[in-house]
Amino acid sequence: MNDVGTGYLLWLGCLFQLHGLHRFYNKKYGTGLLWLCTFGLFGVGQFLDLFLMRSLVDEHNIKTRASLGLSPHGVPLAQPAIALTATLPKAPTRGQLMVKLLKAAAARGGKISVTQAVLDTGASFTEVETTFKEMLKSGYVCVDNHPLTGVVIYDFIELSSTPVDPRDTGGA
Repeated sequence: MNDVGTGYLLWLGCLFQLHGLHRFYNKKYGTGLLWLCTFGLFGVGQFLDLFLMRSLVDEHNIKTRASLGLSPHGVPLAQPAIALTATLPKAPTRGQLMVKLLKAAAARGGKISVTQAVLDTGASFTEVETTFKEMLKSGYVCVDNHPLTGVVIYDFIELSSTPVDPRDTGGA
């Protein structure tokens, strides 16, 4: 992008009989050559450019941005459409999510929290909690709290590292 200050500095080239340098800088080659050969259009054009410098630079910058596909303020004009369906993974079905949760719990010794399940499966917190509640109603999982943190832990008894005898009623 061109700068107005640089344009004025090049305008001062007229003091060394280099009229129109500021026009070459703003890619106005025809009038730049005319200014150079006619001493700045006999001084009148050179003098008028003192007042037109900002518009010369702005016009050049707008054309440059347009050639780059940008608005006059530098914002992209047209962006290619992005196919979101191709990039977003499909959400797993409820059954697929249950299998993922089972595998995640098995890798953690049969006990898993909602946060761990979200990390392991990629499903949302709502999906994981809803699935755990369904599994709780069906008797596949038990709910407990972590003894130190109090975090809700879902315990898949069949996957626990300490096997439980189904005939054991808990009374001794």
